[in-house]
Amino acid sequence: MRRKLIVIAGPTAVGKTAVSVKIATHLKTEIVSADSRQFFRELVIGTAKPTASELAAVKHHFINSHSITSRYDAAEYGDDALRVIHELFKNNVSVVLCGGSGLYIRAVTEGFDDIPDVSPQIRGELIREYERKGISWLQEKMKTEDPEYFSQLDQQNPHRLIRALEVKLGTGVSIGLFRQNSTREHDFDIVKIGLELPREELYQRIDYRMDEMIDAGLFDEAKSLYPFRSHNALQTVGYREIFGYLDGLYSREEAIELLKRNSRRYAKRQLTWFKKDPAMKWFHPSEIDNIVAYING
Repeated sequence: MRRKLIVIAGPTAVGKTAVSVKIATHLKTEIVSADSRQFFRELVIGTAKPTASELAAVKHHFINSHSITSRYDAAEYGDDALRVIHELFKNNVSVVLCGGSGLYIRAVTEGFDDIPDVSPQIRGELIREYERKGISWLQEKMKTEDPEYFSQLDQQNPHRLIRALEVKLGTGVSIGLFRQNSTREHDFDIVKIGLELPREELYQRIDYRMDEMIDAGLFDEAKSLYPFRSHNALQTVGYREIFGYLDGLYSREEAIELLKRNSRRYAKRQLTWFKKDPAMKWFHPSEIDNIVAYING
């Protein structure tokens, strides 16, 4: 039988992990995570990692696999994940790839052209300026240096802005040019499953999940990670907002509102990314039998 990589994608809080565990259990296989924050072992509460029972039910790869002190980007992940996937295919007809990080899923399914190494001094200077002047400075700098790519990327994500800027400043070439022409060739089929819910239901789930994280100690976790706030892994929704509160920029109540608002906006961006892929077949997360039928079809 032709081997299949089953991609299960969708916005935050839609239920990707639960569906992936059910699908992997049915297929008697393992799960490779494509969530760019769940790699990091120090990020516990704010990343909605699989529960202990889910991890016990199905073996997961790339959960707690790295430290926030290490730099780990999508291109590196793509190479590492494919090595694991090929190893799993030695004993499995199917493998499940699960996550909401579109760039990381693309790294596995399509790949990137090689991006040259850039002097770490450039990145360090950009991070220092960002810490002093904020994201608006990064946005203006990127708009000046690489306006075409600036119009394409997530302009609220400082990690993406810093990465694009360091490549442009270090090589003189837009990062977009390095990511245009490479497409991976695979000896297995790729089946893409997108999960979606009605908007109001999804937003309610996001708000409920955020309340659960706060009750579980998200503010204390962020406080313990505050010394590492400039690291790439922490330039993300769920931690940035609390760092702003710890800096005295707004109240705890305002931080909670920002956490929920920015999580909803992040979900919208995720959906926008995945909806652009015509190969993605969309299901409600409760449609397990239909998903299995589509995979087997």
